[in-house]
Amino acid sequence: MDLHGLSLDPKYGGMGTPVSVGLIAFEQISRACVSTSSQIGFFAPIADMIERFCDSDLQEKFIPKIIKGEISGSMCLTEPNFGSDVGSLRTTAERQSNGTYLLNGTKCFITNAGGGLAFILARIKGAPEGLEGVSLFFAEEWLESSEGKLHNYKISKIEEKMGMHGSITCEVVYDNTIARLVGQENQGFGMMVYLMNEARISVGIQGLGLIEASLALARDYAENRKQFGKYLMDLPLYRRNFQDWETERDAFRVLMVDTISFFDIYQRLDLKKRHTEDLSEKEAELFKKASQVIRHRTPLVKYYGAETSATLSQKVIQALGGYGYMNEYSAGRIHRDSFGALLYEGTSQIQALMAMKDFIKSMMKYPANFIQTLVTSHPIGSLMNTSDFDRSLSNVNYEFRKNISALIIRCFRPELSKRVFKKEYWQEAERFDKIMIHAETLCQALAYSETLSILGLHANKDKSRGDLYFRYLKLVTPRFAQIYADWKC
Repeated sequence: MDLHGLSLDPKYGGMGTPVSVGLIAFEQISRACVSTSSQIGFFAPIADMIERFCDSDLQEKFIPKIIKGEISGSMCLTEPNFGSDVGSLRTTAERQSNGTYLLNGTKCFITNAGGGLAFILARIKGAPEGLEGVSLFFAEEWLESSEGKLHNYKISKIEEKMGMHGSITCEVVYDNTIARLVGQENQGFGMMVYLMNEARISVGIQGLGLIEASLALARDYAENRKQFGKYLMDLPLYRRNFQDWETERDAFRVLMVDTISFFDIYQRLDLKKRHTEDLSEKEAELFKKASQVIRHRTPLVKYYGAETSATLSQKVIQALGGYGYMNEYSAGRIHRDSFGALLYEGTSQIQALMAMKDFIKSMMKYPANFIQTLVTSHPIGSLMNTSDFDRSLSNVNYEFRKNISALIIRCFRPELSKRVFKKEYWQEAERFDKIMIHAETLCQALAYSETLSILGLHANKDKSRGDLYFRYLKLVTPRFAQIYADWKC
């Protein structure tokens, strides 16, 4: 059906729809089978990478084939001894006289490694250590020669996982693999981050699909099974729990849809900027806004979607009683599959550290803005807000800023000296380590407050959305209290 080209350029055979349309279709597939969505997730994004960063000959050769489903690809970062620490990778690249490179090394836990194409991070011999010396390469699994097809890299192992059995996870060995440099030498990590960020947003959407699947299964079961003379859904505690689960699902869906709307703007304008460097003043303003939102939201939606899908799919096993533990129902499969999202594209803890780093960095860069919002969100000032939603949001924001300010003061203990205004003061390892232990709770608080802000914005435009806002506020208020209590320890 050429659905891999849903959001790709018509000149290659795509349909040219907004990328959000493709991501919504991705969510629908994730509801049915996360393994299938993971495999499908390495068609259009790989084509997008080729269109965004590779030469026209590769675009014309491979994008039409990807749209037709004839070939797909993989992103190859993780190595046996280096996962999240990408800067320590050991795969090497050596330049040849014809401009190609020979890659040598091993990658592991690579999804869809046998798809036929690969974007690979490696270090050119003599390049600096760390992320500054990482380059991006493009390689084909099979090469044409006078003797027929030659295997360019080897799929040496297919992993046996606890879940997602329909998604192929591989070890890959490069032994003088012929590859082409993408972009400039030592600039590879920045380009791969683009694909990683899209993948992380997609993981958030997978999480939404898992939540949808879990709750649909539980609702169907609860509306048809009787206990104590009543359907399960009519039992007060069961109904209360289920309403809370649906509130979280609906609120997270709002966060996801709003995020992919901004990603739509970012993705299209980034492509135009890279190819033409010709953005109008309005487009440049939109691009800046969308870039900021996507950078802020990416770790939040990945963390929130992965953690919530794992938690709620566990709750649904309990909601089905003994049947939840039996393979007769799909609750067990859904829960096993949910663990993948907790790990790939950066663990939940890596997302939390990213969110914390960006928040602290922004706060230290613009301390006046933070203080101003702390003052303007004070409950006295919130009395001037015209809507219940705005007043409520002001109180939530004030409590968050008050508590995070107290945490930062406790961790960093800023001294009344000129040093406190230098960024090096805030980057000292001993000071930063103290706040790192609170990264996950900070990420949770940011995710809840971001979701509330979007729900409040919607409710101000459409009062019928107010019920969801207040239901979600009731759900997360005790969570905020627990987080703030942790920060005081």
